[in-house]
Amino acid sequence: MTQYFIRRLLESIPVLVGVSLLVFLLLHLIPGDPAVALLGERATPERIEEVRDQLGLNRPLYEQYFIWIGKALQGDFGETINGRIPVSKELRNRFPATIELAVTALIFAVVLGVPIGIISAIRRNSLIDTVSMFGALFGVSIPIFVLGLLLIFFVGVRLKLLPFIGRLDPDIELEKITGMYVVDSILTGNMKALKNALEHLVMPAFALSTIPLSIIARITRSAMLEVLNQDYIRTARAKGLRSYRVVMTHAFRNAMLPVITIIGLQLGALLSGAVLTETIFSWPGIGKWLFEAISRRDYPIIQATTLLIAVIYVAVNLGVDLLYALIDPRIRYSGAE
Repeated sequence: MTQYFIRRLLESIPVLVGVSLLVFLLLHLIPGDPAVALLGERATPERIEEVRDQLGLNRPLYEQYFIWIGKALQGDFGETINGRIPVSKELRNRFPATIELAVTALIFAVVLGVPIGIISAIRRNSLIDTVSMFGALFGVSIPIFVLGLLLIFFVGVRLKLLPFIGRLDPDIELEKITGMYVVDSILTGNMKALKNALEHLVMPAFALSTIPLSIIARITRSAMLEVLNQDYIRTARAKGLRSYRVVMTHAFRNAMLPVITIIGLQLGALLSGAVLTETIFSWPGIGKWLFEAISRRDYPIIQATTLLIAVIYVAVNLGVDLLYALIDPRIRYSGAE
């Protein structure tokens, strides 16, 4: 297991280097000039050239890349072009908000998607199965920004059931410990802030969860259908075991590997997909920050957030691989594999 873990870590290094290089080159190939975006189109050529020199944009691309990646390995992602704020500091302030939103969305997706997939597999070709899979197809098809705007209009504006802007009401005070308001509310025993934070969290988290929920439901159904047709399941039923035990102990446990895989992949997708959700609901995480940075051509922000998401993807995939051995004892890792 240890050898496998080390080998996978080493294999991840070229992936991360490739991602950083690709993002860096694509950003610099896009038409436009960050100095012009910062100063405005009425700025004089001399002033533009001066700012380009200050930002290091006049240096060769390879030199700019090695300077950036060298500092990034030390945790220094430079300063934002607009405002000259340290990117690392702003990442620390904003990333907990994105983590809170993504984890909550994943909880929604797993808690709803897995049971829907199991029930659909058990009741194959029934009305429940048809409705569930139609709902899953609809959830995958509808864009997040459309669903988000519909939720804001009907749930937030018309019915006034939930707030739909920000993370907390302005009049609510909360001591920040982790930066995740739900966790901080629990740690400090602030029940008023906890209730308000959950109310703000429900709508954007649900909107973000619809696509992974649908995917998890469909994968769970497919995996369960494959397992339920195996001989050992028929043998378990013939022995007179309770239906619940057959489904959950024998069938679902053996169908978990593809489900665990897709859940792990969806966590990374949720972090990247939070860009639209955070923008629509004015959620102050890295997704909204990234969206604003793209419109302003703020290179350091785009490079740092993209590299962070890539690291999370690699870490989640590695964690899922290692989790396989705990779920299925038949799986063994060795350095020779």
